Amino acid sequence: MVGLVDRLRSKFGDRRHAAAVTSGASLEELSVALSSSKGEASGVALALAIIDRYQTLDDPSKIEYLSWLCQSLAPDTQRLDAAARAYLHDPSETHIIELSRAVEAPRQEFLRRLNQAPGATSVIVGMRSDLLATGRHLGDLQGLDADLVHLLTSWFNRGFLEMRSITWSAPADILERVIAYEAVHEIADWDELRRRLLPEDRRCFAFFHPVMPGEPLVFVEVALTSGTPRSISEILSSGRDAKDPLDANTATFYSISNCQPGLSGVSFGNFLLKQVVQDLQREFPGIKNFVTLSPVPGFANWVANETDVSVGEIHVWPEEQLRQLSLRYFLHARRADGSPLDPVARFHLRNGAALDSIMPAANPSERSESESFGLMVSYRYDTKHIEDRHEHYIADHTVALSEALLGEAKQIRP
Repeated sequence: MVGLVDRLRSKFGDRRHAAAVTSGASLEELSVALSSSKGEASGVALALAIIDRYQTLDDPSKIEYLSWLCQSLAPDTQRLDAAARAYLHDPSETHIIELSRAVEAPRQEFLRRLNQAPGATSVIVGMRSDLLATGRHLGDLQGLDADLVHLLTSWFNRGFLEMRSITWSAPADILERVIAYEAVHEIADWDELRRRLLPEDRRCFAFFHPVMPGEPLVFVEVALTSGTPRSISEILSSGRDAKDPLDANTATFYSISNCQPGLSGVSFGNFLLKQVVQDLQREFPGIKNFVTLSPVPGFANWVANETDVSVGEIHVWPEEQLRQLSLRYFLHARRADGSPLDPVARFHLRNGAALDSIMPAANPSERSESESFGLMVSYRYDTKHIEDRHEHYIADHTVALSEALLGEAKQIRP
């Protein structure tokens, strides 16, 4: 394999030459060569060859390769055992450093070297997406997934991200991605996209990364309103009249979409919301309220599986009865770690928001009816209390409530 590395040293950065030199080597052999490569030029050429080869694989072959990568570049257990024994015998700084090095899987250095090639970051994000596509239980691939999350969290650190406003005049490829990636309220066509981006009382903001300039990572759609909307139709109706944003007192975040499946678990949506709040405060001093109009994706499933309520009867319930049942869901439906069962609630409560209001019959779409019987909720970001609420949530998964809901909560039983 050393001969392969030597031949690549003179082919730096040239895909055609790299392909010619590496055509006889397997993807696994190329990966071993990259792991042992010392020179930058040969490393980049190998990385280019690996990326090109990986992208030609079908889905089963990709998983087979990722499984090989996970097992073949795992930590050296003998070195790890020796480092652990040395540290336990003498917990010196030197032994801490050696233990840290022994714990890190060679997979991580391989991925760092792979990332030297132009366009590699996007491919590595895609690798994790391929990994996650195997299902929730990764089995023997957990080690590789942990390494990818560790590196991607560093590479997509908030300091590297750029927030941009997406307007109707944005490049067509960006607009196409907004349509494709919208995860909450489907955008049916270009006319609907225009209604979300063009009016003066509508805004859309996204995070981008310098190495993926045409790919939004996450975006949020905002309606500048007078008070909190009581239904999604107030925001998305095709017949509504645009309002002067200077008359608005509320910014309503009605859709937050994560665009890259491979970055699942790498959190930056919270940073986006906080920066949008700051920018809107500067642009529109009259906006004092920052709220969401949010779906409740786990509600119907919880009702069906964890209560004795007949799902078929809920559609004829009085709204107050549905509100009480949903409040019980937010307060008492928990995961094994004690956090709220609802994923949207976890996101906003962790960010320091409070559950502000509950709105039955707020979304008549088929998806909303199946997920939450058409119910939506609002979370409020009160800039005076965000940090305290965040700390309380981190400490004991406190579900912060508005004053109105606090009164209702006293009547709720598990």
